[in-house]
Amino acid sequence: MTDDSGRLDGVRVLIVDDDEDVLESMEAAFRAEGARTQSVADGNSAVDVCHEDPPPDIVILDMMLPGRSGFLALEKIKGKEDSPIVIMVTANEGKRHQEYAKSLGVDQYLLKPIPLGKLLDEAISLLDADDED
Repeated sequence: MTDDSGRLDGVRVLIVDDDEDVLESMEAAFRAEGARTQSVADGNSAVDVCHEDPPPDIVILDMMLPGRSGFLALEKIKGKEDSPIVIMVTANEGKRHQEYAKSLGVDQYLLKPIPLGKLLDEAISLLDADDED
């Protein structure tokens, strides 16, 4: 039996970035794998979407955002029983930032620019691991 559906069929993905080009390219990549995407450009909107029912399955979260930083958004998104998987993407290479994100519950921390294939692979492996729990 061949399966030519996407690796992310039916997965709800929220993409949070204030760069329109980044949003469009990430959305296209996730949709090509079958995901249902939603995108917002600021941290406050990200928190609002994550508190909807049902919340997204996975959030791709930029660190530098207008309104509410990625860290402040992460703090509000994580910590609940059904909180989504969060991958933070940032151009900031500082170890302190990475440690802080981990302390807030981030599932993965990736440096920009990230190849879209690598981002998709990370998302899929995190979702697979989450399914096994």
